[in-house]
Amino acid sequence: MFDAEKIKNECVQWIRAFFEENGPGCNAVLGVSGGKDSSVAAALCVQALGKDRVIGVLMPNGVQHDIDMAYLLVNTLGIRYYEVNIKAACDGVLGAFPANLPISEQSRVNLAPRIRMSTLYAVSQSLNGRVVNTCNLSEDWVGYSTRYGDAAGDFSPLSRLTVQEVKAVGRTLGLPAVLVDKVPIDGLCGKTDEDNLGFTYAVLDRYIRTGEIDDPAVKARIDDLHERNLFKLRLMPAFDPSPTLL
Repeated sequence: MFDAEKIKNECVQWIRAFFEENGPGCNAVLGVSGGKDSSVAAALCVQALGKDRVIGVLMPNGVQHDIDMAYLLVNTLGIRYYEVNIKAACDGVLGAFPANLPISEQSRVNLAPRIRMSTLYAVSQSLNGRVVNTCNLSEDWVGYSTRYGDAAGDFSPLSRLTVQEVKAVGRTLGLPAVLVDKVPIDGLCGKTDEDNLGFTYAVLDRYIRTGEIDDPAVKARIDDLHERNLFKLRLMPAFDPSPTLL
C-alpha cells in the first residue's frame, strides 16, 4: 500500500538534504505549467525550503489556454514568480534555419521545451538557484519527455513516483484538486498525454508496479517505448581510453 504521507515527508527531507549538500541558501527554480507535476514539485519545495526560496517561471509559447492554472498554483503557494513568453525565441530559432535545411515536425515540437529549459537555467543562474526536474516515473518509463528539455534539471523529487503516486502526494499537500487531477496535456501539440501514448496512466502505472496488464498489444507498445527510450535515462556514453595509452 502506497503511504503518500510517509513518502511526502521523506521527499521533503531529501530536498533539504540535497540543498544542504549542493547549495546551502540557494533557491529552487522550476517551470510552472499548472499541471500536477510542477504543482506537486513546487509544493514539496515550499515545505522543504520555505516559500521565499522557491521561484516559479511561467513560460507560455504565445497564448497558453490554461495559464490560469499556473497562476492558481503560484498564488496558492505564495511563491515568487516570473512570466517569460518564449514565442519570440522559438520563432527566432526556426526563422534562422536556412531554407534548404528541412526541420522535422518532431524537432519543432521539442524546440519549445528545450528553450524553456534554457530559460530556467538563465533564471536559476541569475537568482542563485537549482533547477527542479519535474518528470515522473510513468513519463520517464515510456520516454515521454524531451531530452535536454523537461527531462533536464539539477534534482528530481518525482522521477521515482508514478502518476498515481504523484497525485496521492499532491492530495496530502493540500493542493487544489483542479491542479492535482487536471487532465495532462503535453503543451506541445495540444493533445492529452494519454491520446499521444495510446494507453492510460492507470494502466501504465499498474504495469510498472505489478507487472500486470490485460491487453497484450498495450504491453507490447509499453515495452517497445521503454526499450527505445532508455537512452534518455542513462548518462552520456563516454569513450574511456585504455590506461596503457595514457
